[in-house]
Amino acid sequence: MVGTEAGADAGTTSVIASNHVGAVILMRSSSQGVAGIASVTTALQAAANGDSIRLFVATDQEGGEVQRMTGPGFSTIPSAIEQGSLDPATLQRSAARWGAQLRAAGVNVDLAPVLDTVPSAAFAPANPPIGALDREFGFDPQIVAAHGSAFAQGLAAAGVSATVKHFPGLGRVTGNTDTTAGVTDTETTRNDPYLTPFTRAIRAGAPFVMMSTAVYSRIDPAGPAAFSSIIVTGLLRNTLGFRGVVISDDVGAAAQVAAVPVAERALRFIAAGGDIVLTVDATQIAEMAAAVIASAQRDPAFRARVDAAALRVLTAKQAHGLL
Repeated sequence: MVGTEAGADAGTTSVIASNHVGAVILMRSSSQGVAGIASVTTALQAAANGDSIRLFVATDQEGGEVQRMTGPGFSTIPSAIEQGSLDPATLQRSAARWGAQLRAAGVNVDLAPVLDTVPSAAFAPANPPIGALDREFGFDPQIVAAHGSAFAQGLAAAGVSATVKHFPGLGRVTGNTDTTAGVTDTETTRNDPYLTPFTRAIRAGAPFVMMSTAVYSRIDPAGPAAFSSIIVTGLLRNTLGFRGVVISDDVGAAAQVAAVPVAERALRFIAAGGDIVLTVDATQIAEMAAAVIASAQRDPAFRARVDAAALRVLTAKQAHGLL
């Protein structure tokens, strides 16, 4: 998945065509409205026509401070903390409406809802990625589970795939992986109640899970969750039973992974059990793709990982009518 500044610029379309990129994220906020974004997504899909497999087009449409798509035809979405005060059934109906707007604009994947639980309102300001931006549905895993699942089910009703994030949770960290290296969660365990929102969403059929790049010292202290087979394959897939598409948080510009060579970021994520490598930096795609192909050609075990990942993505695309 390659990032673009909410436009079908020549650099992005060239990367899609030359490297067979299968997904795009519209990164920056846009006030073009539904019709304007629809023209962008149409152009992006045209760039992929040579593969006869259409793109997943994603954005971050959570609400509050994280609502990328605005303008005519898009509702103003309240923050997650405000959504958490709604009855889940009401939230589900609202999310269906917001999802229909995305669908009309050609966006078929929403990188939402956030299922990270922040421990308390008092701690929220010290939690820069989630609490400081009111991205949490509440301060109790049961509240987050109920409202996160309602949001995801509303999107599904509109034909948009929800992406629950950031597994296994960013609600208790004190650094932002986008801007800070060494972000570590020292509390979350394999049996943590803060995993409840993810467990409930998975049981309800969530199609996508986004991996955090924080380190979880009580589960696997060796490195970021997105690069951990203990967390991606062991915990998410085997213990929680997730069978859908696993996508990384950004491994392109994030400070958390900056010390890891670009190609290694893609290789480690796929080796851990991931499916879609997300980089906001289009210039990295060629290097990542070449490394994945080379490793698959020389290593049968890695090739099997690549094949399994591709099959999961294609199965999800088939469900969207993108094949």
